Amino acid sequence: MDKLEKFQILISCFVVVLGLLVVSFIFASRIPRNENITVTGSAYKIVKSDSAKLGFDIQAKAKTQKEAYSIIKKQYPIVIQYLKDKGIDSKNIETKPLSSYYTYKTGPNGYATNEIASYSASQEIQITSQDVEKIKEISTDIQNLTDKGIELSIFRPEYFYSDLASIKIDLLKEATLDAKLRAESMLKAAGARVGSVKQMRMGVFQITPPDSTMVSDMGVNDTTTIDKKVTAVANIVFKVK
Repeated sequence: MDKLEKFQILISCFVVVLGLLVVSFIFASRIPRNENITVTGSAYKIVKSDSAKLGFDIQAKAKTQKEAYSIIKKQYPIVIQYLKDKGIDSKNIETKPLSSYYTYKTGPNGYATNEIASYSASQEIQITSQDVEKIKEISTDIQNLTDKGIELSIFRPEYFYSDLASIKIDLLKEATLDAKLRAESMLKAAGARVGSVKQMRMGVFQITPPDSTMVSDMGVNDTTTIDKKVTAVANIVFKVK
């Protein structure tokens, strides 16, 4: 009885294997040889920004333009000294030209009149550094200058990675290899092989935050995070053997 059961199991396995082989043969026979397969490969690397920039405005409001400028003139040295105390070199501090505008008084009917109510002035300052952590610290700490009566409008810091050229070649190579491996995996299951490359197109680089899924046909160049994900894409057309 045991021998009969073993024989039946053996026959069942044989039938299953034979069926799989037949299905694979039929599927493979439907793949036209000398045709093409298009595959997209990708590769990425996480890098850390090596420079940063931060901009902010010193703002003042007064009854006259002269008074508004005078306020900024008094506050400007305090801000500059703060930056130097934080380790920012003078050569990395850029001062933009003063700008100003005025607002009109509102009449009883709710519309603006021709009479000037006040003047507002602003002094933009921009700092740069290769110490990205320092820029990040200043972007949040500088608001404490308001305790000294200084009104500031702080922009979002920007972080950059300058050595893209050194990793682009390696990433493109890895993306191309990834495309080939994908093609081999798909064709192997169908009983075919990857042939020569018929066409190759490199996609634009995407520089995004590490956990981002942002993609753009024009490429993404994110500056909001210190750590960045640099992704390369390769679209390759292979011949099918």
